[in-house]
Amino acid sequence: MNRFKKKTVVVTGGNKGIGFAIAERFSAEGANLVIASVENQVVEAAAKLQDIGGSAIGIVCDVSDKDSVAALYNQAENEFGSIDISVQNAGIITIAKVENLTEAEWDDTMRVNTKGVFLCCQEAIRRMRSSGNGGRLINIASGQARDGFIYTPHYAASKFGVMGLTQSLAKEVALDGITVNAICPGIIKTDMWDYNDRVWGKMLGDYGPGELMADWVQNIPMKHAGEGKDVAGLAAFLASKDADYITGQTINIDGGLIMS
Repeated sequence: MNRFKKKTVVVTGGNKGIGFAIAERFSAEGANLVIASVENQVVEAAAKLQDIGGSAIGIVCDVSDKDSVAALYNQAENEFGSIDISVQNAGIITIAKVENLTEAEWDDTMRVNTKGVFLCCQEAIRRMRSSGNGGRLINIASGQARDGFIYTPHYAASKFGVMGLTQSLAKEVALDGITVNAICPGIIKTDMWDYNDRVWGKMLGDYGPGELMADWVQNIPMKHAGEGKDVAGLAAFLASKDADYITGQTINIDGGLIMS
């Protein structure tokens, strides 16, 4: 399919994990990709998309910095034209007991996970409204936007914030032809979940590598972790014409782990 041919798609945190899987999916369907990350490896990730026939550029960007975000969207427009789809995926996590959680960890998590989504949505909306062509905003939240896990109050709060932001913006831009939706991934095979497995495993018991994740997967009705491509499929649907009448929604993709 070429549902997104000549469409310009921005994906933050697009150099690895869920973000790169989303970028791959849009690239396979004909889109021009702008992938952003605070890590320099984003340029190499864009080169991988080019190697498999995609049109892509990688830009180093700090999503928590207003000027950096504005520069990202300016470069995207200069390279490919108007912004059609923006996927706010960049995020960080740390795990700590509340008495050990530092103010810096709290601030950094909110700054990247919530403020970063806001700044990117703000810049994308300005450009989508200016073009008059509408657009799609897709915010990557987390299962923790539904159900906060132990030892991650700052992360849960940041992702609940993403859900509230999604609903508010959806109401504001509906008449501009812009939809705003959020995705809540559950346990997905990524570097972040490798970190979660290792650190939560030490804090919750004598778990070896991979054992905590395997234990938690048993709580999933489908009995297996998801993959980046699963989230990418949902993102592509929400960006497609088939989702024209869907906005302000937060959709779980977790094998049935959280049913609400």
